[in-house]
Amino acid sequence: MSRLRVVPTWRHGRERLYVCLPDGRNVAWYDREAARVSLLSEDRADDVLEALGPFITGRVTVGPPPVPTPAELARLSLHPDDDLAPNRPGEALLIALDRDPGPAHRLRPDPRRRALEAEQAVGEVLDRLDGAGWHALHSVPLPGGDRIHHLVIGPGGLFAVHALYARRQRVTVAGPLITLGRRDPLPLLRRLRADADRASYALTAEVHPVLVPVGAAELSVTAAPRGVRVLADSALTDLARLGGVLKPADVEALHAMARDRNTWGRV
Repeated sequence: MSRLRVVPTWRHGRERLYVCLPDGRNVAWYDREAARVSLLSEDRADDVLEALGPFITGRVTVGPPPVPTPAELARLSLHPDDDLAPNRPGEALLIALDRDPGPAHRLRPDPRRRALEAEQAVGEVLDRLDGAGWHALHSVPLPGGDRIHHLVIGPGGLFAVHALYARRQRVTVAGPLITLGRRDPLPLLRRLRADADRASYALTAEVHPVLVPVGAAELSVTAAPRGVRVLADSALTDLARLGGVLKPADVEALHAMARDRNTWGRV
């Protein structure tokens, strides 16, 4: 009977089952999503498959590890401090609130917490698109203190998504102006276009701005904003239906470039 052990781990959001010798050395791993068993030692193939027997579902490919793609090599060479992929939705706000939580008792809710709520709600939806061939990066920093709330890369292209807290408010979009309830109109969409243009320059690929009013009681677009897509948070998953723009290899290459903090220092 094989003395190999199976150890489950998570790498970059994907589950892997590593097959290890008693001394801890790896001899193989099983990637469920790719349906592949990668062998580091082919003479142990029978023992590896026996150890993985209770875990394998369906047909799998068995062989040596695949040759890394250029995108994978770029990711492997990226210093952890420069990798934006681990950022949580609202990462910048979480850090700011941790450093300065503000007074315990406020007459009005802290606007940072409302903004964080919106970013977390949008980020949760975008992270679920991963299984459809999309990647989402959160709190992408731009020089000057600006940031892109969410950058989404997938078969339908690249999108800079801005989450706007609008719970129980009427949202009116008229050209470049957006109005929440009875407040004065704000030229928010100009800023979104400018941020998307900066992202396009950094990635040398077109990035489309998207505004998502989160929790709006009513969304009215009286004059379509030039170049900006406005989506209700309930329609955010519509992005996953878009395709025909980027091939899988292009998606991976752009994601590898975008997750590198140094990419954004020149915009």
